Amino acid sequence: MGSPSLPSTATFDQLMTIGFLVTIAVFLGLLFFLIREIRRPVRDSKWDHGSRWPKRMRVVVIAMLLFAAGVAMWAFFIEPNRLVTRQQTLEIEHWPSGLSDLKIAVLSDIHAGGRFINEQKLRSIVERTNQLQPDLIVIAGDYISGGRNHHEMDPETFAPILKDFRAPLGVYTVLGNHDWWFNGERVRVALEANGIKVLENQAARIEARGTAFWLVGLSDLWTRPQRIKQTIEGIPESEPIIAVAHNPDIFPQLPQRVSLLLAGHTHGGQVRFPIIGTVVHTSDFGDHYEAGHIFENGHHLFVTTGIGTSIIPVRFLVPPEIVLLTVKSK
Repeated sequence: MGSPSLPSTATFDQLMTIGFLVTIAVFLGLLFFLIREIRRPVRDSKWDHGSRWPKRMRVVVIAMLLFAAGVAMWAFFIEPNRLVTRQQTLEIEHWPSGLSDLKIAVLSDIHAGGRFINEQKLRSIVERTNQLQPDLIVIAGDYISGGRNHHEMDPETFAPILKDFRAPLGVYTVLGNHDWWFNGERVRVALEANGIKVLENQAARIEARGTAFWLVGLSDLWTRPQRIKQTIEGIPESEPIIAVAHNPDIFPQLPQRVSLLLAGHTHGGQVRFPIIGTVVHTSDFGDHYEAGHIFENGHHLFVTTGIGTSIIPVRFLVPPEIVLLTVKSK
């Protein structure tokens, strides 16, 4: 997502701690008043029936405030700290039968060092991913938390932790806008020194079960030159392609021979209201490429909602996720 403009990490953590304590205090206070108001007796008199309405109104108002405080507590302090694993199956036409049931763990937007993403959480992300026993791990960029002029954790700190990802076909990644706003080459060097292959307008041929497919990593749409045609043109027509890019808005530019694009960047909007949907979009296509599976123009896109947060550390009805994608032949 976009570049944040926030106080220093220490100051921000202090503000969040104070905010959490205030929210808890408000929540408990409202809960106390609601219980007291419900228990308060109403005078039972035929001349005093009207007194029931003020009590009902007070109960409704307090309940609404209590609900708002609960939502705030969930969105700012609970949901962003969750980590769910989600499994989804995609059936792809002309996908080789020998590669059917290929399991790909898809992650994105780790934003290491951001709120809730400390070293312990990084180890948990690695452990939870490995428990899924994927054939291949793909990470769609944005390791850095912060803007152009500051960051929260050095690549030399988070990369050795991510070294423990395990998949028989390897761990591959692209870089995102936050990585390049910081120092893309430094991020790349740190990741590759720890066994994570960075694809920057590059293609890797992966052999599995006696068959081969290509994993194509495309550069970030916001910060880097696009070389889609040059990256793909050397791949034999008979061999299938899965592409990975940080930003899903690159999807309409891909040739149809790319069976599937994996992307992140959107965070699923971070906040999704019932009925209304998301309010803030980082895609030029609104919510069309916001999250999940999209089939369009004969090929597939899958956008993960990612793990970290950007700009404001809030998530509501968009929990951080690790996705295990099973690709089947159709």
